[in-house]
Amino acid sequence: MANQLRIQADTLYRFIQLHPRLLVLTGAGVSLASGIPTYRDENGVWQRGTPLQHYDFIQKEAVRKRYWARSFVGWPSISQAQPNIAHQALAQLEKLGLIEQLVTQNVDNLHQAAGSEQVVDLHGNLQRVICLQCGAKTTRAEQQVRLAELNPQLPSLQAEVRPDGDAALADDYFAHLHLPTCLVCAGVLMPDVVFFGGTVPVTRVDNCLTALEKSDALFVVGSSLKVYSGYRFCVRAKEWGKPIILLNPGNTRADEIAQLHIRADCGAVLNELVESLFSQLQGNCED
Repeated sequence: MANQLRIQADTLYRFIQLHPRLLVLTGAGVSLASGIPTYRDENGVWQRGTPLQHYDFIQKEAVRKRYWARSFVGWPSISQAQPNIAHQALAQLEKLGLIEQLVTQNVDNLHQAAGSEQVVDLHGNLQRVICLQCGAKTTRAEQQVRLAELNPQLPSLQAEVRPDGDAALADDYFAHLHLPTCLVCAGVLMPDVVFFGGTVPVTRVDNCLTALEKSDALFVVGSSLKVYSGYRFCVRAKEWGKPIILLNPGNTRADEIAQLHIRADCGAVLNELVESLFSQLQGNCED
């Protein structure tokens, strides 16, 4: 097992030697070891029910009540989660100057917590709450306090945690929920994320594509790429003749267009890679 890990890390090491400026795209598999469940299994198949749809949240109060009740219970799993070795290794790769831009499909803020600075939250960030009317923003922690104040029954609820801070609560908890409104305009509040079916802001996508254009290769970590908002970067990389390398234990949507697919746990391989890079640097310094 250790030998296989070394071979995988060495393969990645050689690829980075040839392509030292990477656009890194990460998915849910990166945060799994931090205790945050994923929507799909290793082969990209749904493990749970269909996730919340973006426009259902915007248009239906009942859906918003359902979301905030479940999110109240699930939020501690996000707020208390800690970066794992995959997040830490990617932060080290950035410090070594090998990452042009890190684009994450995750909304958990763990890349930033690990020390990565060049991060684009493609689908937003659960740490923030935004008003749909005036655009005012507040913190998710403040929203948690306001939900508890308006709904004293919520803190006593427990349920199975699901992806992105969701929780499996029965429907009868939702109907009488009181929702906080915007403190500026009394408008509807929403987590500052793009739910399934929503549209990533054009400027955010354009900034990522600009970074990809400057990069030598696209490195996809822990994503099955089933959602087009992430897969689009693979399509564009292929159009621009940029190599694509995948680090994911299961199948991905980009398997047929990638130059390399390392089927392994991303944390273990990335950690081994970073150790190799630092050993090489130390050897160069001694010479």
